[in-house]
Amino acid sequence: MEMAENIPVADLGCGDAKLLKLLKIYPCIQLLVGVDINEEKLHSNGHRLSPYLGEFVKPRDLDLTVTLYHGSVVERDSRLLGFDLITCIELIEHLDSDDLARFPDVVFGYLSPAMVVISTPNAEFNPLFPTVTLRDADHKFEWSRMEFQTWALHVANCYNYRVEFTGVGTPPAGSEHVGYCTQIGVFTKNGGKLSKPSVSQQCDQHVYKPVYTTSYPSLQQEKVLKFVLVGELLIQVDRLRLRYQRMLRDREKDRGPKPGDTDSCPAPHLLLGAVFTEAEKARIESSPKPFCEGEKFYIPLQRLLTYPKLHRLCADEDRVRSLIADSVCLSSDGSAVVVDLHNSWDYRPEDN
Repeated sequence: MEMAENIPVADLGCGDAKLLKLLKIYPCIQLLVGVDINEEKLHSNGHRLSPYLGEFVKPRDLDLTVTLYHGSVVERDSRLLGFDLITCIELIEHLDSDDLARFPDVVFGYLSPAMVVISTPNAEFNPLFPTVTLRDADHKFEWSRMEFQTWALHVANCYNYRVEFTGVGTPPAGSEHVGYCTQIGVFTKNGGKLSKPSVSQQCDQHVYKPVYTTSYPSLQQEKVLKFVLVGELLIQVDRLRLRYQRMLRDREKDRGPKPGDTDSCPAPHLLLGAVFTEAEKARIESSPKPFCEGEKFYIPLQRLLTYPKLHRLCADEDRVRSLIADSVCLSSDGSAVVVDLHNSWDYRPEDN
């Protein structure tokens, strides 16, 4: 199983945690942190980030931990050092002049992530609304594009970043001159790599209060991998068993393949839509074939691990054997899964 890069992301001023909920679907992210000054809001919205049933049935490839902290975005907390991305969505306009002055040194100077994304209202768009006052009673200011870009370019220059400007919310026809409803600055650290924290930065500074944390099931966790692996293996074993039964019935009618060709004949209704590439077909065909001894059906582990879903989960035969040993019946030498060829619930044409 190929592992993606671990990307930690923090959302400052996370509010209702909607952005964090969107970001958690990305498999490369293993750590999500939200920070907000409103502790009550964090408590009431933490449940939005809990894993749901489907994420246990179909877990992530990589671990994911989500943590919400109560605290001010202009305070330094060493637990946010080393992040690849920090987002500040509709945040800076809520800061008073003193906090706004401290904000760049904390985010760009102290935390110094590889990328910072900042969005803020575009005051030039406001006349298109029914009223021209500030969009929120808590806003301390709303900048024009020139004001925001002047501030952003100054910050980028001071802390060795470059910045590109974009936005969301296109104006109606005839008002294109006002620009986007919300303006966005995307700051990228020059050099593209995270700077190593200084000695003073490395000292633990835990000023934020943890409010909520949750971890997601993933295939990196042995009990989760075992659950998924055993389930997928049993599905594949039953497909092969039913195909073998079909091959035997066809052979009895003298119109089907030979007993050894258990995977050569197509059976779409038993494969449930499985489609293999030529390389996958070749890998399957070159592996040891299933066989029958009396009423016992044997499927070599080497064969099972050639099927894409099982191969992706774990390609190491010894590890698979250790994971499934207490959940399925193995042959005496541990090389094959053993099941009854016929079950009482099997469909048999002769019964009709």
